[in-house]
Amino acid sequence: MTTFSSSSGGGGAITQFYNCVVLKDHQLVDDYVYVQDGKIIDPAKMFFDERRAPDVRIDCGGGIVAPGYIDVQINGAFGYDFSNDTDIIDEAVDNVSKGLLMQGCTAYCPTTVSSRPEVYKQVLDHLGPRAGSVERGAEVLGAHVEGPFISPQKKGAHELATLRTAQGGLEAFDECYGLDRLRRNVAYVTMAPEVAGVLETIPRLIEATGIRIAAGHSNATTAEATQALAGGASMITHLFNAMHPFHQRDPGVIGLLGASGTKRPFYGIICDGVHVHPHSVMIAYRAHPDGACLVTDAMAAQSLPNGLYKLGEMDVDVHDGNVYIQGTNTIAGAVVTLAECVRNFARFTGASKVEALESATLHPAQMLGITDRKGVLTYGADADIIVLDHELNVQRIFVAGQEATRENVVYKNKL
Repeated sequence: MTTFSSSSGGGGAITQFYNCVVLKDHQLVDDYVYVQDGKIIDPAKMFFDERRAPDVRIDCGGGIVAPGYIDVQINGAFGYDFSNDTDIIDEAVDNVSKGLLMQGCTAYCPTTVSSRPEVYKQVLDHLGPRAGSVERGAEVLGAHVEGPFISPQKKGAHELATLRTAQGGLEAFDECYGLDRLRRNVAYVTMAPEVAGVLETIPRLIEATGIRIAAGHSNATTAEATQALAGGASMITHLFNAMHPFHQRDPGVIGLLGASGTKRPFYGIICDGVHVHPHSVMIAYRAHPDGACLVTDAMAAQSLPNGLYKLGEMDVDVHDGNVYIQGTNTIAGAVVTLAECVRNFARFTGASKVEALESATLHPAQMLGITDRKGVLTYGADADIIVLDHELNVQRIFVAGQEATRENVVYKNKL
C-alpha cells in the first residue's frame, strides 16, 4: 500500500485549494490549485515523486479561485496621492499597497499625473517594482506615468502649466523623467501621439528604456493614433475619457478598437458608471473583448468619506462617488474599487464571469508582458489568489501564497 507523508520532500509547506472552480485556460473548471513557496506548483511531483500529501487544505466552499486582481492605473487611495505626497511617498506606497491587497488587488501600477520634472525625480525611485507579501501589501509592478506629454485640449484634471512637448526627441523625455528612472521604475507612460515630437520618438523611447507606451489624453486623429500603434504603442489610457470623441469619419484613438491588419491595443476602461456610460462599455466590449483592462483611476479619496482632496496639485471635490475638480464639472479620477469594476463590467455588458475576471487579471498582465508570473494560475506563476463567490464578491485573498487578513495586514488612512 502506498502511503503519503505531509512532511517529506523538499521545499516549504504545500497548500491545496479544493471544493472550487478554477479560472484556467479561459474557463471555470472543477480542479485543485497547489501552492508552495509562493508559487503555483504542478502536484505530479508531490504525488508521484515525493509521495507527499498537502500540508494545508483550504476549503473554498464551492467558490471561484482566480488570480489576484491587477490595477494598472491608480493615482492613490486611503488619503494618499502618489503625485502630491512627495515627502511621505514611502508611507503612501506602504499603506496603499496594504489597503489595495485587502480589496483583492494583489498587484498594481501606482500612477502619477502630469507633474514638474522635480516631482518625478522625487517619487519615481519610490514607485518601482517591489514584491508583494502580507507584510508589504500588493506587489508594485512599476509606475504608470500619465503625462505630461499630453494634449492641452484633453488635459482633464491635469494641470496645464505642467504639460510639455517632445520636440527635443529622446532628450525631452530624459530631461523630464530621466531615462534611467524610466528603465528602473516605470511600467508604462501615457502620452498623446499628436503632441510635437511624440510620434517620432515612441520607437526610440521603447528601445532606450523597455517601457510600454499608452495613447491617452489625446486629440489625435485616427491616422496619428494608427501611426503611434505602428511605432510600438500598445495601450489606450481610460478609453473614451479625455480623448477625441468618436466620429464616423475620424474616430480618433477610439478607432483603434476597429483596426484591421494589425494587433489592436489593450485599453483601460473605468467601470464606475460615472466615467463611461454602460452602453459605451458595451460597445468597447463588443468591439474588442480581449483588449479590456479594467482600471479604477482611483484617487486619494478612494475608501474615504466625501470631502476635498488633492490629485497631484489640483483640488478635487468628492461627493457620493463623483470626483470633480473643485468648482467645475470636470471629472478628476474615481473612488471605485477594482472588485466593484469587475462586477459592474459583467452587469453592464453581460460578459461571462470568465471574461469579467480576465479583464482584471489576464489582460492587464498581457498588456504589461508579465503572464509568466501574474494574471494566471499556471505552474510557476506567483501564488496571488482570490477566492470569490459566484456573484464575484471577494471572500479570501492570498499574496505570494499567504492569506491576507485584517489581523496580519495593518494599514492606516492618511487623515
